[in-house]
Amino acid sequence: MDQTKRPERSPGPLTLAIDIGGTHLKAGVLDAADAMAAGPTRIDTPHPSPPAVVVEGLAGIVGPLGRFDRISIGFPGVVRDGKVMTAPNLGTEAWHGFPLAAKLAERFGKPARMENDATVQGLGVIEGHGLECVITLGTGMGFALYMNGRPGPHLELSQHPARGKKTYDQYLGNAAFQEVGRPRWNKRVEKAIGYIHTLTSCDVLYIGGGNSKHLKFELPPWVRIVSNEAGITGGIRLWDAKLDDMFAAP
Repeated sequence: MDQTKRPERSPGPLTLAIDIGGTHLKAGVLDAADAMAAGPTRIDTPHPSPPAVVVEGLAGIVGPLGRFDRISIGFPGVVRDGKVMTAPNLGTEAWHGFPLAAKLAERFGKPARMENDATVQGLGVIEGHGLECVITLGTGMGFALYMNGRPGPHLELSQHPARGKKTYDQYLGNAAFQEVGRPRWNKRVEKAIGYIHTLTSCDVLYIGGGNSKHLKFELPPWVRIVSNEAGITGGIRLWDAKLDDMFAAP
């Protein structure tokens, strides 16, 4: 028996989930039960990263995944109406106003929805009750907030001052982790989640992203560490009917 054969997929639409990050570009195809039907695949994010280069990189990792019916995109910055407003870790000027959702829909011939990457990751882990908050610790720091399972207006907390003139991106991002080392970085994260809890009064704070594995302090009872793969698996939630109005044509 072929042990690598995937189980029979659930009937329903197949969702191509794309996770764009400052470190990696990732993609996978999810079935209707959130199971990975193909992939995930990934490559290092090209630098510099103008839109055309990133789109070509995505085409390269999507090609081997086979068929899909719709596309979900998580993007590291402010997103509005399928367009990129800011891209701090990719080159803001090159990306401002770029209609990435429409470009990928045209490239792959399927409808596409796009949201901030932390928002998409959170959709893959939240329970859908009360006020829930998600932060991601990777190239920078992502942030998303939800009320009863529905994303709130996106707040770019990563660009807000955290200490002195340093933004949360600069204070907690991967460059800071490499510069100050794990012990000092952990102290920074511990302080930051206290600030965020004071700011939001969230019921639960989820922490994801590639550097979440380096957390070594005792977490408060309202904090949970979640898988970094939620950046992919959360993509299917963008197509929940209760979010349809978020993607309705203006």
